[in-house]
Amino acid sequence: MRSLIMSASTRVRLLRGSGVLLILLGIVHLAATSHIAALIRHSASPAAADQLTPPMLLNHILVGLLLFPLGFLTVYAAPSSAAGLAWAQAIVRTTALTVATLPVTLLALMGVRYFDAPLFVLGAALVVAAATTLLVAAFSRSRGKNGTTGPDATNA
Repeated sequence: MRSLIMSASTRVRLLRGSGVLLILLGIVHLAATSHIAALIRHSASPAAADQLTPPMLLNHILVGLLLFPLGFLTVYAAPSSAAGLAWAQAIVRTTALTVATLPVTLLALMGVRYFDAPLFVLGAALVVAAATTLLVAAFSRSRGKNGTTGPDATNA
């Protein structure tokens, strides 16, 4: 199987950029929480809203907050992953595969009916951008200054 070869510095930038996108996605997720709570209150009976709002709030707050350490770990592991260290590659590759399932799952479970909501579109765009960038950077090989590839091919 052939893999993409790029400089270690490019891999680090792409991985760090992906981590920042995940952090931004967490911010968007948390910002959307109050909008969704208001939508529930206006679209459902008071009794139904009382039942629907707490689990939605729990879900949105939990997922939004968990995106912060996921993004931070990706940023933190980026240089070590580009250098070929196994622990860092495990982090960025696991994150990449997990995030890559999100756009497919989102579309399969939700369809396109929510794509008229600006925060939903922004969140979906951030997920697709992060997933694509993560997959490319996490599974490529580094090329060092001397043109070699592999774990010892760093630009340091």
